Amino acid sequence: MNDQPARWTRATVYPDMWADPADDPRNSEGTGPDGELATLQGFLTDYRLTLRMKCEGLDAEQLARRSVPPSTMSLLGLVRHLAMVERDWRNWISEDEPLPRLYGRRDADFDGAVADQALVDAAYADLEREQAATDAALAEHPDLGTRLGKDRTSVRELMVHRVEEYARHCGHADLLRECVDGRVGQ
Repeated sequence: MNDQPARWTRATVYPDMWADPADDPRNSEGTGPDGELATLQGFLTDYRLTLRMKCEGLDAEQLARRSVPPSTMSLLGLVRHLAMVERDWRNWISEDEPLPRLYGRRDADFDGAVADQALVDAAYADLEREQAATDAALAEHPDLGTRLGKDRTSVRELMVHRVEEYARHCGHADLLRECVDGRVGQ
């Protein structure tokens, strides 16, 4: 008996994809956005949506399920981690005192990701709030060359780092989701 889930996808046109192109909210026809900032924002938006898609349809236990011991990584942990990282990015661009850690001690974003629906709901609310706050803070600086905060980090560097962080964790989410229920795809 094998306890590994069978691989599957909802896509029917391209069975190696997560969703058929006509059903994929990330896909857009035509040319891409004009300008570097719009391009970076577009990629960030798509990766944020990809993470949500990878978590879609799972219950609290499935979202909190750990990957491979001794790792504490889970889909819920990724949601919490990205909420915490969004808050931390605002610390990079501020000259004020740093905002407190969202979940307290180091690694609490993953360690505290337990199978509780109230915690899942709170994690999604945290992520949405922190994303909106970071987006608003950066919207005040449309020039990608502007340097902010005590370390003089450029808006461009922060935007690229945001895209990289979400992309990397979407790769983790692919593997975590496949371990949970076998769902695979783009």
